[in-house]
Amino acid sequence: MWLFAGLGNPRPGDAGNRHNIGFMAVDRIHARHGFQPWRARFRGLASDGSLAGEKVLLLKPLTYMNLSGESVGEAQRFFKIPAEQVVVFYDEIDLTPGRVRVKKGGGSGGHNGIRSIAACMEPDFWRVRLGVGHPGHKDLVQPWVLNDFAKADREWLEKLLDVVAAEAPLLVEGRDGEYMNRCALALFPPRPKPPRKPPPTETDPET
Repeated sequence: MWLFAGLGNPRPGDAGNRHNIGFMAVDRIHARHGFQPWRARFRGLASDGSLAGEKVLLLKPLTYMNLSGESVGEAQRFFKIPAEQVVVFYDEIDLTPGRVRVKKGGGSGGHNGIRSIAACMEPDFWRVRLGVGHPGHKDLVQPWVLNDFAKADREWLEKLLDVVAAEAPLLVEGRDGEYMNRCALALFPPRPKPPRKPPPTETDPET
């Protein structure tokens, strides 16, 4: 069994915040892959379903971001899910908007939700970092993540959520490198190469 947790804050006014992109990601997985209706459980909202033939529990902690570990850890312990089969989706200010990075274990990178989860379970869980961009100065970070995405972000955000959900089975299959590659191609497709110019034709010398 796997646990996929998306991080965010539960107030209705927070729904469109950059900090809530983890909630958005698991909502899109829920809709894309036919999971069961959400229900209150583990101090959050939980839903059962499957990906790549494996049972998966989706979870949106309602404990607020800084206490995410209380909800995620409770679900992980209840089902005795190994840390290596826990995947957490969350916002990453140090990534370009739309970029996706997946890694197993490591530090919190200053993210309070990840710090809380790491304090409640083994740190070897998977982190899916979803780029939301940086405001340019550390003093602006908190208002940046706690404000809604701009209208100009909507195009790339929808593409990102679509591919993050569509390719989610790859995470269960252990194909994290392919997952990142497919996300990158969807958001940042390679530019077509210009046509190669034909080599110059030789002309007969004048006689």
